[in-house]
Amino acid sequence: MEYRCRLGAPTGQVLEEVHVSDSESALRHELEQKGFCVLAMRPKGALGRVALPIRARRRVPMREFLVFNQELATLLKAGMPLVQSLDILRSRVDHPVFRPVLDEVHEKVRAGGGLSDAFASHGALFPPAYSASLLAGEKSGSLDGVLRRYVAYMKVAAGVKRRTLSALVYPAVLVGLAVVVVSIIVFKVYPEFTAFYESFDAELPLVTRVIVAATSFIRAHALFIAGALVLAAGTAWSWLRQPEQRARFDRAVLRVPWVGSAVRRFATSQLARTLATLLGGGMPLVNAIEIGSRSMGNRFLARQMQVAGLRVREGEGFAAAVAASGAFPSVFVKMAEVGESTGALQEMMTSVADFYDEEVEAELGRFVSLVEPTLLIVMGLVIASLLLALYMPLFQLTSVVGTP
Repeated sequence: MEYRCRLGAPTGQVLEEVHVSDSESALRHELEQKGFCVLAMRPKGALGRVALPIRARRRVPMREFLVFNQELATLLKAGMPLVQSLDILRSRVDHPVFRPVLDEVHEKVRAGGGLSDAFASHGALFPPAYSASLLAGEKSGSLDGVLRRYVAYMKVAAGVKRRTLSALVYPAVLVGLAVVVVSIIVFKVYPEFTAFYESFDAELPLVTRVIVAATSFIRAHALFIAGALVLAAGTAWSWLRQPEQRARFDRAVLRVPWVGSAVRRFATSQLARTLATLLGGGMPLVNAIEIGSRSMGNRFLARQMQVAGLRVREGEGFAAAVAASGAFPSVFVKMAEVGESTGALQEMMTSVADFYDEEVEAELGRFVSLVEPTLLIVMGLVIASLLLALYMPLFQLTSVVGTP
């Protein structure tokens, strides 16, 4: 049977090759004997290619995933064999997506396969850094320690994401409320008042006529406008799904004032924490860079890191390669240089991640504290302007009626 393999060569290169073998475990053993580091392995063929996008649509709850890894690390540390540990844990999982996955993982490990390869075969269902961490733990013989380190990494990353989303909830509620109020005024209140004003056969103020005309146009062409918006959104989504266009868009985002700085820091924190986790598990730096770049949300920065990885593979220092790209913050470069010179690159990457997590949270706090009153003021001005345009004809009519 043919298997498509992603391999880390002894020279540091990352290769994608097709090999023929009777089983995954036999092929893995053969490749490891030749000095290769197996990053991923799956059967070649149409079924394998079709299954990957289907699985990518499914999700494993983060809480279930973290609890499983915590319990697995505890059982392994207590000296329980891996197969028996998986058998115990899979019987305690009830999630309709995660349970079948664990059943397959258990069968592959019981047949002699590696735990990292068993999880990697499920494609995008699990992060690339997870399979790589498992592989590093298997190589170093400290799988329980690597699992605990990965759980700590995921908790910190999830905490940062949760706090970021929580900080944005109130501004989002304000914007949503403003849209609802303005829509009610424009589409419900204005048409009623327009019919009332027309009965007086008087000329309306300019601002009222403009808003009434805009409202009438939107109401008359609502389906066309909605279709155009859906088409534009679909076109933009399709455009962003292209790797080259996504990289261009992400590069443009980095140039936006304040937003670009926050995105750059957040992506750097993602990279640094992933590198620290993989290096702590014993993975070579070149392979850790390749996997770390795939964990970054910003595709432009990910490509810059991949280029830096190529330079490292050719013998250049990590800090020098990152500095040559000019895409990453100076603090990251300096900390990487210190880590390389002292042999404590893992600790430096952890420090960088903590530093930028704090920076992002502080910047986000300042942004929210500024945006909240600004949104309130803008909402008040918009609603007041609409109401003024709505009642201005009444004032004029009152003055006309009251004139002797």
